[in-house]
Amino acid sequence: MRDALFRGMTRFSDFQRSLGLASNVLAKRLDGFVENGLMEQRVHPEHPDQQEYVPTDKGRDLKPVVLALTAWGDRWAAPNGPPVTFEHEGCGGKVEAHLLCLKCGRSPDLAHVVAKPTRSRRRRS
Repeated sequence: MRDALFRGMTRFSDFQRSLGLASNVLAKRLDGFVENGLMEQRVHPEHPDQQEYVPTDKGRDLKPVVLALTAWGDRWAAPNGPPVTFEHEGCGGKVEAHLLCLKCGRSPDLAHVVAKPTRSRRRRS
């Protein structure tokens, strides 16, 4: 998903070259993304004999999630440094995900973020 969302990749061969996965493993992952509505498979406009995988709105909504997970991985699981960085295409500045309180406009400390059930949650019988 990262390569599709942030690098504009759509072709199977490009994903395979970038990720270095066996074709059967990659095909299974891409099929899963399609089945779960994160991507749609369609005929490539310039190469009618090839398929492309394009993120859907649901898939594009994963961008902030990928940013957050990448930041976590860079901190805890990347001993040689981050494998990628995210930049604002317009100015080249570094892009990061941040929390924001919609009421006060401040960025809360994680220790002060709690989960509360919503009223719309119904009990199952």
